[in-house]
Amino acid sequence: MLAGIEWLVEAQGCAVDRLQSLSRLQAVCGEIVRDLDLKVVGEPLWHKFPGPGGVTGLYLLSESHLACHTYPEVGLATFNLYCCRERPNWNWRERLGDVLRAESVCVRSVPRGEMVDPLRNEEQEENSTSGSQFQRAAVLGISQ
Repeated sequence: MLAGIEWLVEAQGCAVDRLQSLSRLQAVCGEIVRDLDLKVVGEPLWHKFPGPGGVTGLYLLSESHLACHTYPEVGLATFNLYCCRERPNWNWRERLGDVLRAESVCVRSVPRGEMVDPLRNEEQEENSTSGSQFQRAAVLGISQ
């Protein structure tokens, strides 16, 4: 069983004025929350950087979080959505193409950690050999 899924999204070639629009970014994040039936905890936090700067937004969710960062100077918007419960895929490409005028949208989904039974884990530790401990250390890049 997985602990969740994380979507890492990069929208490139976006219209500069749309990357600077707090209301437009709030609207697209609101769409994500509504369409995926996410539960917002508290009030979302937003910051509009001065002058030609972009926008940063953060939603704390009962499922985890949704973050948005825009970089008008390079035409980029990034989104990070982590959910601890299964959710359908959201149509990032179409929606960010429409709302931000993105020329390309890269969507990566990353399954997050396998849920492990703590009692089973303790038993494995008690029964492990020094060889298997060495193998775990090697995988983690720890020198012994």
